[in-house]
Amino acid sequence: MEPIKKTEEQWKQELGEEKYRILRQGGTEPAYTGEYFKEHAKGVYKCAACGQELFSSDTKFDSDTGWPSFTEAMNRENVDLVADNSHGMTRVEVRCKRCGSHLGHVFNDGPKDKGGKRFCINSACLKLQKN
Repeated sequence: MEPIKKTEEQWKQELGEEKYRILRQGGTEPAYTGEYFKEHAKGVYKCAACGQELFSSDTKFDSDTGWPSFTEAMNRENVDLVADNSHGMTRVEVRCKRCGSHLGHVFNDGPKDKGGKRFCINSACLKLQKN
């Protein structure tokens, strides 16, 4: 996997203001507003910035948090997990390994029978390729 390198100005031009704020500046979308939090179609969720395959609809579940939630990344080699101590909290940030974009966070409150992880991902960071 070849890393994608662009200037922040290039990212801003490509993504638009809102997606740039979330993907490149680590923002978040308001709960229950994103395109995919209620999506049930089968397919592959890709990075909205670079197209890297990130999550399968097979691991998506309703966490009742207002954001798309997954029990696991499609391929752990495609995401980076990074310590995030911002906003007075200790969390684990999820980033796209190919372009470095912020995707969301992973928590340990997912379904116990599926490994206990909840990858809480912003809809704005995803593009669903339906099967």
